[in-house]
Amino acid sequence: MATTVKKRKEKKSVFEGNIYIQATFNNTIVTITDLRGNAIAWASSGGLGFRGAKKSTPFAAQSVAETAVQRAASYGLREVHVFVKGPGMGRENAIRVLGTLGLKVKSISDITPIPHNGCRP
Repeated sequence: MATTVKKRKEKKSVFEGNIYIQATFNNTIVTITDLRGNAIAWASSGGLGFRGAKKSTPFAAQSVAETAVQRAASYGLREVHVFVKGPGMGRENAIRVLGTLGLKVKSISDITPIPHNGCRP
């Protein structure tokens, strides 16, 4: 019986990508994608061990951004477009960390959904 040969998955190099920061009142989630939208790395404050009210702090958001960028560093990420969503406390801290870690921030966009008229009560 012949054995099947499995192809090894190659690690692709991504020089430019998108960073999505979702900052809610309860948590902060950072997702790093390539320009097509395929996820490369992600991190959340709950996944880093922050629990309860500590998940929504600016320090937790800073730690989340650092962890996500370090996980994506093996792909060769250098330039990013940042998209921020939500009203959370960690928005500014997460963006500030990206510059200190050596990433070139090309643009920052706020994609927080705003209702045009809201739900009918």
